[in-house]
Amino acid sequence: MPRPEMTSFQNVFKADPQVQTSAPGRVNMLGEHTDYNDGFVLPTAIPQQTTVALGPSPDDQHHIYSQELDQQVSLGPTDPIPEGFASYVVGCFKVLEHQGIPVPPLAVHITSSVPMGSGLSSSAALEVAMLRGLRSHLQLLDIDDVRIAQLGQRAEQAYAGVQCGIMDQMASSLADAEHLLFLDTRTLERQLLPLPTGAEIVVMDSGIPRTLAGSGYNQRRAECEEAASELGVKALRDVEDLGAIAQLAEPLQNRARHVITENGRVLQARQGGSAEQFGELMNASHASLRDDYEVSVEGLDKLVAILQETSGVFGARLTGAGFGGACVALVEAGKGKDIAQNALDRYNQAGYQGKILVP
Repeated sequence: MPRPEMTSFQNVFKADPQVQTSAPGRVNMLGEHTDYNDGFVLPTAIPQQTTVALGPSPDDQHHIYSQELDQQVSLGPTDPIPEGFASYVVGCFKVLEHQGIPVPPLAVHITSSVPMGSGLSSSAALEVAMLRGLRSHLQLLDIDDVRIAQLGQRAEQAYAGVQCGIMDQMASSLADAEHLLFLDTRTLERQLLPLPTGAEIVVMDSGIPRTLAGSGYNQRRAECEEAASELGVKALRDVEDLGAIAQLAEPLQNRARHVITENGRVLQARQGGSAEQFGELMNASHASLRDDYEVSVEGLDKLVAILQETSGVFGARLTGAGFGGACVALVEAGKGKDIAQNALDRYNQAGYQGKILVP
């Protein structure tokens, strides 16, 4: 890969950018696969950011460059939506245009430290950073941070082919790395909560890549919609009694059980409690994702088990949609680096190739 100074906005486009904006990735502590079921989630931002710099295009085309991929995509107003990273950017243009807001030809430069394919919302960070840049560049003063998240979600659904819920974009747009963001994905009621006392967060990449659109994500969403339809409710969020799912055949009963119990875990965590209690909820969440929702894989289970067995770890689970990607652990404050390194050594000795993302 070329040196960053050789692929800066100025070097790529022979001009200075007019706007530069950033947005963070996120890690979800509890509430996995509940957002598209109108449920409750509890993410937090991570230190890694995606940064978008933009300015006027030198011609009548959009030019979109990714520094990490060292790839540039150019397209005119009638060209088809490109595949890959540019689809998220063009999706952001299109959702604004559908609101009656014209987007002039732009030069866009993207750089990111949010890992791709790890389940840490690199796509949402790109969408939010891009929309923040467009808001500034086009002086869209009436678009607030919640609207940014909603537009990002629409861009991903309509133009990247992922039927995502609202959690990732809301976390990237509204969360910070010092708090948990409780979010009711139906009403968008939200509340910033403190981390459990005496705890910090460790995030590790399993080294097993995953892709949402090509995975079972859309299948799981369809299964949940089918289960809700058979139960006569708008969404599984509306089912609180586990006894009600007895009428469902497999795998719908298992999928529904995960969503109902996961919502309960988020609501329990919202009430506060010790780091030990929060960790128990995380451990239960992973078991549910593994057994009822079937989105874990062998490597994720191995990494989670190593973390759960490590002294100073309150709890651990896969985070993101699963099928590979990252794990998150709640650990004793001040011990995160040592715990993560110990777990990484054991995990890699077992034949995997993980890495530490936070701290």
